Amino acid sequence: MEATVIDPVKEKSAEKQASSDPEIVNVPTSAGHSITARVFRAAASDVKGVCVIAPATGVAQYLYDDFAHWLTLQGFEVVTYDYDGIGLSIQSHVKHSRSDKLSWANNDSVALLEFVKARFPELPLTWIGHSVGTHMLGMMPSVKGIDRAISVGAGTGTWWMNAAPTKRVAWFLWYGLVPATVPLLGYFPGNRLKVMCDLPKGVIMQWRRWCLNGDYCVGVEGDWLRQRFARVTCPISCVAFTDDDMMSMANVDKLHSFFTGADITKVVVSPEEIGQKRIGHIGWHKQKYQALWDKVFAPLLNN
Repeated sequence: MEATVIDPVKEKSAEKQASSDPEIVNVPTSAGHSITARVFRAAASDVKGVCVIAPATGVAQYLYDDFAHWLTLQGFEVVTYDYDGIGLSIQSHVKHSRSDKLSWANNDSVALLEFVKARFPELPLTWIGHSVGTHMLGMMPSVKGIDRAISVGAGTGTWWMNAAPTKRVAWFLWYGLVPATVPLLGYFPGNRLKVMCDLPKGVIMQWRRWCLNGDYCVGVEGDWLRQRFARVTCPISCVAFTDDDMMSMANVDKLHSFFTGADITKVVVSPEEIGQKRIGHIGWHKQKYQALWDKVFAPLLNN
């Protein structure tokens, strides 16, 4: 099956309209469902490459629009997407999604990567993974065609290793809220509870199992998944924030230790370095953080 381009005039995102509308594309997966991706065209005539922005858990793709537009001004084609059950890839109601995080990798991210390689076959491809977007890199059965990766705010979810603000609530989330609500409702009602967002049952329950294990996903799933992480050989630039309220440096280092076949360069950024009071885990991709993009991401992308 081929990806279907949707008329952006007829199919407007109800969540947000960027100043210049990207092309909206339905990308079919091998699991039988489709995900929605968007293509932002490079503003410069001298195109340097294509960037995929793989989002964090529950972070809809439109929230990366500011960063995507900045990338186009740097000479990159940009593709964003939503995993099944998130944002524009919700087919009806999130409770009907049968996806989990591994299927986001095996089905959604694989289909997205194939679409990008077919659409931009001659361009070098940079995978920019925010949080679980970096997990996708290690969980996909193959990352052939990805030339380099930039990991942002990415670490394991093992709760007792989390940064202090998250650690204080994680125990209650995993041992209280999730077991109490998900079996009853068939999904995690994050919007109603004002905790993260609505998530498919498979996603939240699998995430819970991983977060209760010291070796996170590879500790639960076994050697086959550890081997997938190890097979990633493209260079990875790891960008971590000193005030990340979810990922401690222990979380960050643990995740990247799974990428045993990759050359990893770690860049640690504090809010003060970019003239901000806070960066945190979510928000670095908004326009107010352009100083971060100019200082940290531009050198990584042009290296």
